[in-house]
Amino acid sequence: MTSSRLTLADDARAVILSHAREGAARDPPAEVCGVLAGDSDARAVTVAHPVSNVADEPRVAYELDPEETVSILETVESAGDDAVGFYHSHPESDPVPSATDREQASWPGYVYLICSPDGRLTAHEWTGDEFRELDVTVE
Repeated sequence: MTSSRLTLADDARAVILSHAREGAARDPPAEVCGVLAGDSDARAVTVAHPVSNVADEPRVAYELDPEETVSILETVESAGDDAVGFYHSHPESDPVPSATDREQASWPGYVYLICSPDGRLTAHEWTGDEFRELDVTVE
């Protein structure tokens, strides 16, 4: 049985929030995104890797740059870590899965972390049908 908890290293949280604040400061504000790395079995994120958002409408959607994502996944694997999931921000709305997030989710079993520039964040596992919220512990 998979854990219903995500452990997030404080350093990874700081990277995610800094990235989210950068996106919120743009004119217009834009969602930011990245890869979460660590131990997928323990659902522990030790590193957050920012990735460029190449979505057509970055104010309300995200799409990880494919080339950057592949490169980061290779780096993560080379370091002996796992891809635990992905993060993105909601610069102008609550950090909960949107209808767009549900439509575009495509990695069952992976964590989708959503943050707002004010520091609030939520984490969810995509089951293939729905998002299941996870408790987040920052260490």
